[in-house]
Amino acid sequence: MPRQLLAFDLGAESGRAILGQFDDNRLELRQLHRFATGATAVLGRLYWDVLRFFDEIQTGLSAAAADGGDLGSVGIDTWGVDYGLLDADGALLDNPRNYRDPRTEGVMERGLARVQRQQIFAATGLQFMPINTLWQLLSMRETESPQLTAAQQLLMIPDLLHYFLTGERACEFTNATTTQFYDPRQRRWSTELFDAFDLPPRILPDIIQPGTRLGAIRPEVAANCGLPRIPVVVPATHDTGSAVAAIPAHGGDFAYISSGTWSLMGAELQEPNVSDAALRYNFTNEGGVGGTYRFLKNIMGLWLVQETRRTWQSQGRDRSYAELTEAARQAPAFGALIDPDDGRFMPPGDMAARVQEFCLETGQSPPQSEGAVIRCILESLALKYRWVLERLEEVLGRRLEPIHIVGGGIQNKLLCQLTADAAGRQVVAGPAEATAAGNLLVQALGLGWLDSVEDIREVVRTSFAPRCYDPAHDGERWEQAYRRFCRFLPGEIPD
Repeated sequence: MPRQLLAFDLGAESGRAILGQFDDNRLELRQLHRFATGATAVLGRLYWDVLRFFDEIQTGLSAAAADGGDLGSVGIDTWGVDYGLLDADGALLDNPRNYRDPRTEGVMERGLARVQRQQIFAATGLQFMPINTLWQLLSMRETESPQLTAAQQLLMIPDLLHYFLTGERACEFTNATTTQFYDPRQRRWSTELFDAFDLPPRILPDIIQPGTRLGAIRPEVAANCGLPRIPVVVPATHDTGSAVAAIPAHGGDFAYISSGTWSLMGAELQEPNVSDAALRYNFTNEGGVGGTYRFLKNIMGLWLVQETRRTWQSQGRDRSYAELTEAARQAPAFGALIDPDDGRFMPPGDMAARVQEFCLETGQSPPQSEGAVIRCILESLALKYRWVLERLEEVLGRRLEPIHIVGGGIQNKLLCQLTADAAGRQVVAGPAEATAAGNLLVQALGLGWLDSVEDIREVVRTSFAPRCYDPAHDGERWEQAYRRFCRFLPGEIPD
């Protein structure tokens, strides 16, 4: 009989309980429970409601119990950078803030006036983004937060949820590397950086590797959910770490995009790259399964489409993602373009208005129809992927092909085709559920059912059929669009 595992995969929009049935060769997935995870705004602050998340996780566990069958283990993945603080009694001091919370505005710039950018990058290898955990903590230090004074331990969001499940506290490696105070070469927390910013090293937990057996679910959780005390095996708790583990690639000369709310584009390395070129282009080194590193850049991704749709819904214009994509397909190609990573697109809000504002500021005729707005966003994302691919190949000194795209974003077939067209490379799309598959198969690795990352990828190749997209024959028009697009990037005017 197939062996069963349970993954909880939480993203910025929703969370799911995914049951995996594994027969040593193939993995089958089935969703047992789904719930909303969006941020909660209170008094000008943006929070994650982690206690509700934990309640939903127990609902998912109860659904697994009702489904029957023995679970080998359970594990949780979420996004990176966000955290909760515990007091001396192990109690949560406050609901964790969402990384889009305005408290970090200007903090990174002030921090870089105290400690040089080169020094921080040499110590952490992480790209500079105001959402990083380091700047969130520094914002608390700047305001003399009593919570930071009282805190005895920091746990990243998936580690916090694992703590609620087991009572055990540790920080899993792939999420630790998103903080901008983990040293990838020393393979430890950068306490020197903590000292430089007057942050308390006492809050830093032990670091464990993906596949570690953390413990068993607590007796009261087991009783409440109708389960025995099943093991908790931590996956790559950063969702992109789980997704990259499940890329059905052969060899190492491929690029990847984990496509969802964010697009994370990079290559897989055996050692971190902290070169001057990596710093110049603001690449990051995040941990992967098997001691690997995800050398990548964060790109704003489908957040722009999600927020556009949400705003239009609030105005009574309710459109499904499929309807918006079809409208974009019908809209004229090669119209106005934006830099998806312009700072105005980070906070929640009316993205269509911001797209039009960007276009007016850059001397372009702004898109007016719904289809034209979405087409502008998708073509701009595809061109940003090409820009990042070229920088990756420049820094690493090798050609990367094909481009593997995994995650929910592959359901946007138009974006997949535009990516192949813009980059002039074959795109291999799938699986859509790479994060859940990676979560489950890393659990299998931790239980000894698999032996390596290559074993994981072989199971993925056997279990999920990809879809391939070849570049269309309009390369000259894309070249013209790319030269125009690059003019909107800071300091990037092509020859």
